[in-house]
Amino acid sequence: MGRDLESIVQEAAGGLAAGRSAAVVGVLAEGRTEIRGAGPGAPDGDTVFEIGSVTKVFTALALARQVVAGTAALDEPVRDLLPAGTAMPAREGREVSLRHLAQHTSGLPRLPKGAIWQMIREFPNGDRDPYARYDDATILAGLAGTRLRSLPGTRFRYSNLGAGLLGLALATRAGTDYATLLTEDVCKPLGMTRTNLGEPVIQGHTRRGRPTPPWNMAALAGAGGLRSTAADLLTFLQAQIECREEAIGLSRRTEHRVNPLQAVQLGWMETRLHPKIGGGRRIWHNGRTGGFASYVGFDPERRIGVVVLSGTARSVDSTAATLFRTLAT
Repeated sequence: MGRDLESIVQEAAGGLAAGRSAAVVGVLAEGRTEIRGAGPGAPDGDTVFEIGSVTKVFTALALARQVVAGTAALDEPVRDLLPAGTAMPAREGREVSLRHLAQHTSGLPRLPKGAIWQMIREFPNGDRDPYARYDDATILAGLAGTRLRSLPGTRFRYSNLGAGLLGLALATRAGTDYATLLTEDVCKPLGMTRTNLGEPVIQGHTRRGRPTPPWNMAALAGAGGLRSTAADLLTFLQAQIECREEAIGLSRRTEHRVNPLQAVQLGWMETRLHPKIGGGRRIWHNGRTGGFASYVGFDPERRIGVVVLSGTARSVDSTAATLFRTLAT
């Protein structure tokens, strides 16, 4: 790497913030970490952002922890974990399992039934939480009228409903709520002290730069409700790269192949890169809410990790890709 790590990270953060909203970038490289922030409020590694769908890898790790503990099984039907009487959809006699929810192969639609029209009608500007009305009872009752789009286990179909349902099911099995489950089973063991559902966040902005209130995702929190910091997420990536824990190993080796270059693990997405752009593997997830965008990913062979957090709901994927290319050369 021709340039010093500090300047690379600072330039990336500054490019995202551009004086309008806060951004923080963190990397693991060369055996050390570097975090820099830019924008209003002098953000740093302890500044809290909504991380949106990055939450899914935490929910999946909670599943892996329960599997290792023997309190759940990957191929256990989801209906076994839900309250009695819940009408969980099936197709051709095949039931949706916990594995299917974690790998987006359940066949469930992306959103709860009727959610798209509600979002268009009530929240056309993306400036309010469109998931706020979906409490546990609403989600569970809606399953009765939900049709699976494909046979469970056969096709990758990204589903916020499925990931949120996984969080709800795991919490129900544990006899607690999702927030407590994540704190006790995932965050505390890893030393992540600022990652939870209720941590106050900085001001978020829509893609057009308008201030917007936080989201909480209600019963679908397992799909995108977490809030975190660059420092905590680098701690999480370090644990993933070291892969010393049985549950982390399970989440990484359990995969569904989407095509020759892409797979989905438990929660994580995996991309195999063409040799012309450096080759190797990238394991990642991104996220976006009404006012925030995020990216968390790592290269397990090169032991490089990247965290990008922005207080504006514009994708940060290109910034992350540039960082990976720079760090790998």
